[in-house]
Amino acid sequence: MIFDFTFLQILISGIVSGFILFQSAFVAPTVFKDVPVESRALILRSLFPKLFKSMTTAGLLFVIITFFQGPSSMIPYLVGTITLTAGFVCDSIVGKTNQARDEGDDKLFANLHRISVILTMIVLVVNLFWIFLIKG
Repeated sequence: MIFDFTFLQILISGIVSGFILFQSAFVAPTVFKDVPVESRALILRSLFPKLFKSMTTAGLLFVIITFFQGPSSMIPYLVGTITLTAGFVCDSIVGKTNQARDEGDDKLFANLHRISVILTMIVLVVNLFWIFLIKG
């Protein structure tokens, strides 16, 4: 190992966690509270794909950095892979989720939405806490 890229991995995890927390704690509640009903879908359908693409990109960067970092631990590989895969899956189901909502298929919408929420929360938890496993 020539360089220690751990600081970049931590930075990426912080950015991912910040995006998710900001989107969940500020953006979504504000949209549902302050934006007229007829405009909500347009805003949310614009923002959430960007979040998922950002997660995917960050996960890919994390995996690449971890590859160059070397195999000191499997934990960073898992963090990057989980972030990459979950972001990709969430982004991949956006179209079907929107379609289910538009067509009134509440059951399918609820299931797809639940999948994206669970995967996003897994990414948040993994990115917030992995550092304690390798530095503890």
